[in-house]
Amino acid sequence: MIHINEEVARCLLCENAPCCDKVARAIRALRFDNLWTARELFSEITDAEIEAAENACIHYDRPIRIAELKRSLPSEPAVCDQKALPSLEINFCDIVCENPFFLASSAICTNYDMVARALEAGWAGVFYKTICKQDIREVSPRFDAVRKEGTPFVGFRNMEQLSENPHTVDFDILRRLKQNYPSKVIIASIMGQTEEEWIELAKMAEDAGCDAVELNFSCPQMRLTGLGSDIGQNPELVMFYTSYVRNAVSIPVIPKMTPNIMSMTNPALACFYAGAHGISAINTIKSITMSKDAEVSQKKTVSGYSGKAVKPIALRMIYEITGTPLLQRAGVEKHMDVSGIGGIETWRDALDFIQLGCRNVQVCTAVMEYGYRIVDDLILGLKHYMQERGITDLKTLVGEELKNVVLPADLDRDTMVFPKVDRNKCIGCGRCYISCRDGGHQAIEFDEERKPHIVGQRCVGCHLCKLVCPTGAISAAKRMPKTR
Repeated sequence: MIHINEEVARCLLCENAPCCDKVARAIRALRFDNLWTARELFSEITDAEIEAAENACIHYDRPIRIAELKRSLPSEPAVCDQKALPSLEINFCDIVCENPFFLASSAICTNYDMVARALEAGWAGVFYKTICKQDIREVSPRFDAVRKEGTPFVGFRNMEQLSENPHTVDFDILRRLKQNYPSKVIIASIMGQTEEEWIELAKMAEDAGCDAVELNFSCPQMRLTGLGSDIGQNPELVMFYTSYVRNAVSIPVIPKMTPNIMSMTNPALACFYAGAHGISAINTIKSITMSKDAEVSQKKTVSGYSGKAVKPIALRMIYEITGTPLLQRAGVEKHMDVSGIGGIETWRDALDFIQLGCRNVQVCTAVMEYGYRIVDDLILGLKHYMQERGITDLKTLVGEELKNVVLPADLDRDTMVFPKVDRNKCIGCGRCYISCRDGGHQAIEFDEERKPHIVGQRCVGCHLCKLVCPTGAISAAKRMPKTR
């Protein structure tokens, strides 16, 4: 049996895939953790179609082993009733959204045709690329990827700033988008240099028919000081500009916050007291990548970091908005809806943000790598998950995990969980032994048959061995009281 995740990661996810639409769609469903759809599609694909697909596969070393993928699919979850899948409709800032999946303000939404194509693919709406009145001049190259052991983007460096279009052109694009896609949610992201500019741009967004306006207090690579993350790092400026825009327009106002601060609590409180309807978090993280691909004329600079690597940081900052006792006492979560951003590729990533209190999520880097088509598996994966749990309303999931987030001092330190080894799955590579010997507590012995043995007297239940095992042969036993 093959390792499903490793095999589907080898698929190039080709455009107009020659292997055939059904096979390509099934593999893509597996790649984005949508096992329900993959099982259903593979059940309809014949052996002859699989053989033809393997022969047609575009590859860099060998064709994807599609027949083995089909045989390796786990028996669970069962195929669900497609007709009974629940709706993903949810309200965000009193705006009805057909699902929680939005394009984040970035390079993935810079003109009419791009956004229209995304909306037709199934995205609920767009936070359009930030509009300003400045003369934006970008650098080349402007992107860089951080990889590990042949994986796709672990992290992504982005040097882009704001929209290069004249602001009047962008607002005309937004006007046409809202006219032609009235059921979709069109949100203008703006950035001004002065109080007057913020108000002027916000009013132009309202006049264009936008459903809301996002205030970019977070771009990490602006050429001029006093813009982007310079504002988001200063709660007084956050409150100042938010309140001015809030008093100037009647549509919802949503500040977009920077992660380049120690804590999100004070800026979030500033948004709340300024009357913001919602908050977007997080934008990219200030960073430096050192590869040649990161250079502009042999120079390096600080710029924004995104992708899967930033997801844990984003979740921590979401929790600081939705779960911090100070903000809960102030009633922030009752008056400001949260839009989550940061490392979202699959429906499970989105679920993590929703369970910490977000009512929608924004996606950027994953679209840049895989295209708008990933929304299919975001939608179907989340719908199948809800159906499996018997949940019919997406808002039931909003914030449901907040109660399980505690301080380190509140964690159980009187019990432990030993690892256990499935010898049928173990292939004898010794990775667990090496990691425990050199990075753990020397609690694994490696015998002549190349099989690991847990030394209970030394094991502290850290589970480093479980994390490094390439075959999933190590799992958790029952939790029990510590004996020492």
